[in-house]
Amino acid sequence: MRKSIESILEKYDNCKRDSLISLLQEIQENEGYLSEEAIVKTGKKLKIPTSKIYGVATFYNQFRFEPTGKYHIMICRGTACHVLGSLTVLQELEKILKIKAGQTTRDGLFSIEIVACIGACGLAPVINVNGIFHAKVTVESIKEIIESYRKKEE
Repeated sequence: MRKSIESILEKYDNCKRDSLISLLQEIQENEGYLSEEAIVKTGKKLKIPTSKIYGVATFYNQFRFEPTGKYHIMICRGTACHVLGSLTVLQELEKILKIKAGQTTRDGLFSIEIVACIGACGLAPVINVNGIFHAKVTVESIKEIIESYRKKEE
């Protein structure tokens, strides 16, 4: 069950600046991303300008500022995946979905995130869709994978 931003902030009642990252992590875990509302409310709670909070959040690539799609696709760009063609898979994925990494499709179904390493090098190139791994992905198989998720929506 999702908690409101206010209920998360209440847990950090007497906190200071040193709690900022853990607070932002909890908000993102709950909301799926850091909304403008969340950043403003966090700034008021910690008495920190929103520009400073945004600066911290943009420094770390773990934070997102847009909601993810129903099917969040993480594509590995680690060494093994890179060598075995993950860049061409990424390019095909962006072409199929008509979005770039870090974006969500207009219908809210798909989003793409590039990750440094998924830790499944023996399956390279690999993608993860909502916790489900797809191994040895190719330009051809990515089309089938996306189509299988679209069919779930019919």
